[in-house]
Amino acid sequence: MLQRVYAIRGISGAAQLNYSLDTLIPPSRLGNTDRAARLIADVLRRNGHILILADFDADGATSCALATRALREMGAQNVSFMVPNRFVDGYGLTVQIAQKALSRNPDLVVTVDNGISSLEGVSLLRKQGVEVLITDHHLAGPRLPEASVIVNPNSPGEEFPSKHLAGVGVVFYVMVALRAFLREEGWFDQGSIREPNLAELLDLVALGTVADVVRLDRNNRILVQQGLQRIRAGQCCPLIRAILTGANRHPDEVVAADLGFVVGPRLNAAGRIDDMSVGIVGLLSDSMVEASRTAQLLDELNRERRSIEQGMKQQATRLLDTLELEGELPGGICVYDPGWHQGVIGILASRIKERYHRPVIAFAEDDETSLKGSARSVASVHIRDALDAIATANPGLLEKFGGHAMAAGLSLAKKDLAHFRRCFDEEILRRLEGEVHAGEYLSDGPLLREDMTLPLAEQISRGGPWGQGFPEPLFDGHFRVLSQRRVGGEHARLVLQDCPGTEYNAIAFNQAEGLPDRPGADIHAVYRLTVNRYRGERQMQLQIVHFKVTSDE
Repeated sequence: MLQRVYAIRGISGAAQLNYSLDTLIPPSRLGNTDRAARLIADVLRRNGHILILADFDADGATSCALATRALREMGAQNVSFMVPNRFVDGYGLTVQIAQKALSRNPDLVVTVDNGISSLEGVSLLRKQGVEVLITDHHLAGPRLPEASVIVNPNSPGEEFPSKHLAGVGVVFYVMVALRAFLREEGWFDQGSIREPNLAELLDLVALGTVADVVRLDRNNRILVQQGLQRIRAGQCCPLIRAILTGANRHPDEVVAADLGFVVGPRLNAAGRIDDMSVGIVGLLSDSMVEASRTAQLLDELNRERRSIEQGMKQQATRLLDTLELEGELPGGICVYDPGWHQGVIGILASRIKERYHRPVIAFAEDDETSLKGSARSVASVHIRDALDAIATANPGLLEKFGGHAMAAGLSLAKKDLAHFRRCFDEEILRRLEGEVHAGEYLSDGPLLREDMTLPLAEQISRGGPWGQGFPEPLFDGHFRVLSQRRVGGEHARLVLQDCPGTEYNAIAFNQAEGLPDRPGADIHAVYRLTVNRYRGERQMQLQIVHFKVTSDE
C-alpha cells in the first residue's frame, strides 16, 4: 500500500526516501552564502552589533530564533532582534522600521523571511553606513534592494535546485555556511568558543517550514524529518514541547501535521493578535517554566483569534450568499468589512477559498484611507503574478504588494476597492480561461477491508513527512452512518459501517453542519487513516475530509 502511495507521489525507490542530513543540498549551491558568511564574520571579529529583523509569522519567528541562537553559539556577544508590529509598522523593512533600527545603532541588519521588496528601507540603512544582509524566500520584484548581500533561492538567475525553502530554511543554510567559514578561519581553535552543532536547531526549521505551507520537496522533507526526529527524542526548544503537551499531543509521536495545526497556529496567534516578540522570546528561552507560561499565553491568544475569525467568517458568508442570490460568484472574490481584524484576514481568505474554490482577497482597514489585503489562491493561479499583471495594467492602483504563488499581501486605497474588484475578477478569469473549477479531492483509491488496520495507520503516520506538495494519503469509500454526535461545536464523531458489515470509528472536523438529519444515511467519504489515542490505548480512526450523502433512507 505504501509503495502505491509513494509511486503516485513520484517516489520510485528507497533512495528518494533517505532523509539523512548528508543528502541535503549543500549550502555552497545557494548563491551568496559565502559572501553572507564573510559579511557576518567581519562583524563578529570586531564584536559589532547584529540586529535581526523578523517577519511577524511563524516562519519569521523561527527564522529569528534560529539566527539569534546560532550567532550566539558562534560567539556573537551583541545580537538583538526586532519584529514589526503588524498593526503599527506594516510588513518588512519599511522606512519607519529602518528608522527604528537606526536608533539601536546596528553595524549589520539581517532580515529573515522578508526584505526582498524593501527598496526604501534598505536604501536608508545603507546611506547611514549600516550593512544589510537580506535572507528571504519571497519572489523578487522588478528591482532588487541595494543590500550588501542578498540570499534568496528565488532571486533572479539563482540556480539553487530547491525553490521552496522557507525563510527559516534560508537562514539555516546561511548559518551552516558561516560555521564552515569560521572553521576554516580557525575561529573555533581559540578554545573559548565551541563549534556548535547546528542540527540542534532543526526543530525550528521543521516548525517554520511546515507552518509556512511551503512545498515539501525532497530537500524540505529532509529538513522537516530531521527536525521531527529531534522533537520526538526530546531534543527541542522547551516552547515547542510545552505547546504540544498543552494541546494533549505526545511530543514523542509528533508528525508534521502537529506542527501545522497545533504549534504553528498558536505561535502565529502572537503576531496576529498581539506582538510576535512574545513568540520569539519564548523560542529563545531554555526555561521549561517560562515556556509553559508562554505556551499558555499563546493558547489564549489562539482562542481569541478563533473567536474573531468565526465572527468574520459568518459575516463573509452572509455577504457571499447575497452575491450568489444576485447571480454567479466572480472568478476572483474580494471581501471587506470595516470592522474586520487585520491579523485574521489571511485565515479568513483561506476559509473562503476552501469553500468556493477560487482565489480570494480579504481586506481590512489599515487607516482612514487605505486597506490592507491578504490573498489566498488555488493551484491553477499564481496570485503574486496576477497582482503584478494588475499593477502593470493599472499604474498606481496598488500601493504595494508581494508574496508567493499561493499567498500574497497588498495595500490599496479604500476609494479604489470597487475598481480593483473588477480588475481582479477579470484577471483571474483570464488566467482560468473563463472557467472556475470546483474543488477536487485526489484519492489514493479505496482501501481493502484487510488494509484498514492500526498497523497501516501507524506506517502511514511514520511514512511522511506529509504536507504541501507531498500530501498525506487520502482514501475513499462508501459507508453507512450508524451513529453521529457533535463534539466541540463544529466537529462530529461517527460510527461508520462498510458493506461487509465492519464498523469504524470516525471523526469529521468542521463538518457537523453537513451531517444527515439522522443516522442510517449512506455516504461516499474521502478520509485519512489515522491513529487515535484514547484512554491510553491506540486505535485506528477514519478522519473524514469530505463526504457526500448518497442515500438518506
